[in-house]
Amino acid sequence: MKAVIVGGGIAGLSLGILLKKNGHEVVVCERADDVPSQGHAFLMHQEGQKILNTLKNGSLVKLPSNKVEAFNLKRPGGADVKYLKLDHWKCIKRADLTRFLYNLFPPGNVRMGRTFSHFLYEGDKVVTAVFDNGDTEHGDIFIGADGSQSKVRQEIMGKVNYSPVTVKEIVGSITMDLGLSTDTPAFTKYQHEKRGLAFGLIPTGNNEYVWFMQYDPTYSDFENNGPASLEAFCREQLGEFPSVVQAVIDANDFTRSYVWNTTDFDLLPKFHHQNVVLIGDAAHLALPFTSTGTTNALVDAKTLSACLANATSIEAAFQRYYRVRANDIGKHITAGRELNEWFRNPSSVNDDEIPVPLIPPKIIVLEKKPVQVLYFTDPVCSTCWVIQPLLRKLYLEYGKYLDIKYCMGGLLPSWEGYDRGQIRKPSDAARHWEEVCQLYDTPLDGDVWFEDPLSSSYPPSIAFKAAQMQDTDKAILFLRRIKEMLFLEKKNIIKWEFLEKAAFETGLDAARLKRDFEGKAPGLFKADLELATDLGIKVFPTLIFSDGNSRLLRVAGYHDYDKFENIVLRLLPNAVKQAIPDNPVQLFKTFYSMTEKEFSVLTGASAEDSRLRLQSLERKGLIGKQESKNGTIWIKKEPQD
Repeated sequence: MKAVIVGGGIAGLSLGILLKKNGHEVVVCERADDVPSQGHAFLMHQEGQKILNTLKNGSLVKLPSNKVEAFNLKRPGGADVKYLKLDHWKCIKRADLTRFLYNLFPPGNVRMGRTFSHFLYEGDKVVTAVFDNGDTEHGDIFIGADGSQSKVRQEIMGKVNYSPVTVKEIVGSITMDLGLSTDTPAFTKYQHEKRGLAFGLIPTGNNEYVWFMQYDPTYSDFENNGPASLEAFCREQLGEFPSVVQAVIDANDFTRSYVWNTTDFDLLPKFHHQNVVLIGDAAHLALPFTSTGTTNALVDAKTLSACLANATSIEAAFQRYYRVRANDIGKHITAGRELNEWFRNPSSVNDDEIPVPLIPPKIIVLEKKPVQVLYFTDPVCSTCWVIQPLLRKLYLEYGKYLDIKYCMGGLLPSWEGYDRGQIRKPSDAARHWEEVCQLYDTPLDGDVWFEDPLSSSYPPSIAFKAAQMQDTDKAILFLRRIKEMLFLEKKNIIKWEFLEKAAFETGLDAARLKRDFEGKAPGLFKADLELATDLGIKVFPTLIFSDGNSRLLRVAGYHDYDKFENIVLRLLPNAVKQAIPDNPVQLFKTFYSMTEKEFSVLTGASAEDSRLRLQSLERKGLIGKQESKNGTIWIKKEPQD
């Protein structure tokens, strides 16, 4: 089968490479006279990156890219609104990606200088593509990959109704040292709080950045009379933005900048007619706020090539391609419009509700579970740390029956007048931790109480309540992380720098965490303390199990696992224990870090066997480790992309 692809951009070339792999004859027709190099750069998620790696198929051709590991939304005055970790995002220059794809495609199969004119038909079936220069290309199937203003789409489906341009975008690029941190490369965006105006900065390489200014033209616009008027307009609009923005405008070459009139159109009822099919922006167009355009083009190419390889007919392949893609595309179009509406009316939502384009909103499924558990704990409680292996085992075996609510107990208000058994001062806590470490074979380093002792457990407890306000699951990860910082890394987790770092690492919005830490979270912590008093909580940890009626069963302090399991079975005699995965890699997908004791409890292996298995995983590059004075914690490694 011969495929004629109209458009030698990212969508067309990617599909061509995949079709060639599947044994099809392919000709790509590109209107430019040379390899296209227009455009600056874009963000791409791991989904698109994986497809690009598939296209390489062992080739040594390298695609230059730059990791973007954080999103930081600020106000023009510099105040942080959001600061979040980004997983598996890269910034790629459009010219680099285009050259990368051309290097993977046989040069003789690309015909340059061909601008599409029309099709020739036999009946209702296309047999030939005709180009403005008089060239023709015969084929069995024809693919329109000619962008948002697709002439192929217009011929087979007629005109689409583009949405009105309500946001414009000015784009440029610079190379200079802006003095920004390179430890965590960030997509930084300054958003005006009262009107549709924003400035974004994305690192594309060493001291290289692509920048953009988004604005609502109904508020202010300009007549495009050349680079000088473009520069003057940017300076006028961005006058109240910080010095780094002014430095970018000063350094920018406005002869290389352009204005993008953003628009979209409704989801098409289908992506094909007879033997002609559309991919990429020719098939669907979303507003740029979603950062999905390039990834969608790659996913289209992968999906369509797979459908053609597995279908009994061309018609069946094209129909399946639409069924697979339409739902996601429709969501992206809707999301782009919602983000566009928020951008033009920023005061319509508060800072906590501002959507982050690169992070899809979490879908919360409320599931009623038969057993409720109140878990009273504290970030500096050593017994709460050594009980972790048992609680993790309980979660894996009976978690589907348990609704666990974490409550902070307030173990250490301050050292003034503190008297808890044998602990009256920081050095007593250090000695106690060393004893607990030996007794329970779990790593703790009590030296923190000599080197940088905590004055109270209240600040990290309040930080946990602030984390719960964002996301209860991530709050648990946050609590785990600050405990690791304290018990193993000897970090004083009262200090904001460590709380912020833990929030960022566990996927929380660190900027919001600080707002809530200083706002509503202290009141929530106070409510936890009052509840603990009402329930007579004196020991940490304490877990109170309830069947939702009048039956309450309590476990205070450290106990063997059988104690917890028996309580669940008393409340729920028909509960069925779930099997814990045998594969240790699967365990690290559930828990990003484990002590050797945790691994041993979860797998049933001896301490020595656990150590050997963990060392084997480390040699294979699947996990890393964090050494402490009294033991090791093993940490899942993220795959290199």
